[in-house]
Amino acid sequence: MGFASEFKEFAMKGSVVDLAVGVIIGGAFGKIVDSLVSDMIMPVVGRVVGGLDFANYFIPLAGQNATTLVEAKKLGAVLAYGNFLTVAINFVILALIIFMMVKAVNRMKSEATVEPEASPTPPAPAEDIVLLREIRDALKR
Repeated sequence: MGFASEFKEFAMKGSVVDLAVGVIIGGAFGKIVDSLVSDMIMPVVGRVVGGLDFANYFIPLAGQNATTLVEAKKLGAVLAYGNFLTVAINFVILALIIFMMVKAVNRMKSEATVEPEASPTPPAPAEDIVLLREIRDALKR
């Protein structure tokens, strides 16, 4: 088998195509969550904490005097802990949503694989009923 045909067979497997679709959707979904955290959650958290923008929380490591993270990065190394906090919250929200999605998919799979029960067998008759049937059958003889 030639290299091109092997690659074609590999690329056309269902799992590879599913993975590619998942990566593309995941990237787009990641952007949505990033916007949710950066544009909606962090401003509210910043307001509650005292009206500060977490994106501009940083420690200059090169002795620069800048008021924004962008300016400080231009002047030298910075420890951008506010940006890290935003990304960490972004990750937690994304992980929580993925966990809930996987849990829902697993639940749907388990419900789909459960076979319906066959007609239930009637319960065994009580001991006195069995004894009465035996007496009846003995009297018939």
